[in-house]
Amino acid sequence: MAHIIVVGNEKGGAGKSTVSMHVATALSRMGHRVGVLDLDLRQKTFGRYVHNRRATLDKLGFDLPSPEYRDLPEVDRSSLKPGENPYDRRLSLAVAGMEADADFILIDCPGSHTRLSQVAHSLADTLITPLNDSFVDFDLLAHVDADTNKVLGPSVYSEMVWNARQLRAQAGLKPIDWIVVRNRLGAQMMHNKKKMGDALDELAKRIGFRVAPGFNERVIFRELFPRGLTLLDLRDVGVQGQMNISNVAARQELRELMKALNLPGVTVNF
Repeated sequence: MAHIIVVGNEKGGAGKSTVSMHVATALSRMGHRVGVLDLDLRQKTFGRYVHNRRATLDKLGFDLPSPEYRDLPEVDRSSLKPGENPYDRRLSLAVAGMEADADFILIDCPGSHTRLSQVAHSLADTLITPLNDSFVDFDLLAHVDADTNKVLGPSVYSEMVWNARQLRAQAGLKPIDWIVVRNRLGAQMMHNKKKMGDALDELAKRIGFRVAPGFNERVIFRELFPRGLTLLDLRDVGVQGQMNISNVAARQELRELMKALNLPGVTVNF
């Protein structure tokens, strides 16, 4: 069976689609078969990213390793069992349709609580939660004391992950490997970074996730989206001259993230 990777939290702007595209493309470039789904049925940012990639590669005449994207299939409501949710059926059909031909299925969730996102989390073998280095975003994971920054208890998103873990346990499936990725880090505000790091380390012990490094805030990520490219594609598409220091550092961040995910059968070789 394919290993299912879910990228999710319940807040927009944390870089989920950027992480999704880079992880999926990195796996593809390392020789793995990767299927991808976008559960944000309205914005489809991840789906647009993949579409942009296809358009760019067709225009340039390149054949670079890429994940296979599919939309969720429509279902005939008359075929549903009594009480069955149509979104459950659509997601189930999409995953089943990819499993035979994929080593990994990566599912990008919307930045809000939806039925599709809730079900996807229960399917996750690996859950990646990108998190801006801000206590505004941290509030989705846990409530903290305003004076001491001590964790008071889990918040809404952590409770959803807990419920997904319970469903998997009841079904006899292996536990979710949950990785919280500190994303969009700034070069300054070292004091805030330390406070966030301490709070995440405390919470990780209490509710069971790992903390991994993500991407610093870089202009390059905004420039890559319209062309559907990733950091790993820059040399292939003919970047003139040497890659600048920022791009080299970003590539190293991706390498460290892929190592930290510790996905089965994956040897990071870029």
